[in-house]
Amino acid sequence: MRVAMDTSALMMPVECDVRVFEELDRLLDGEYDCVVPRSVLLELDELAEEGGRAATAASVGRDLADRCETVETEATYADDALVELAERGDCEYVVTNDGPLRDRLPSKAIGLRGRNKLAIQ
Repeated sequence: MRVAMDTSALMMPVECDVRVFEELDRLLDGEYDCVVPRSVLLELDELAEEGGRAATAASVGRDLADRCETVETEATYADDALVELAERGDCEYVVTNDGPLRDRLPSKAIGLRGRNKLAIQ
């Protein structure tokens, strides 16, 4: 099974104290591969340059993204790229903490539940 990672998901360790990959292991019994659209990586790079807590979260997220396969999409905007992956059937789940993105997804979303747990939504 393939799981696509959103910018907000990769920033969760710093912003929400969530161990994203440990939570995915728990939730999906370790039976998944992570992918990240190139546009998410570019968004993380831009955020990392801004400074402050968001920059720290983005830098950590960029490091975590190295655990994922980078995939190309036609869309250049990160949210559109994730929707594109879901619509093409290139992922079964999208991990995100972004409500508007979650509403656009044709596939299931995995998001924050409670303080620091992930759940299929």
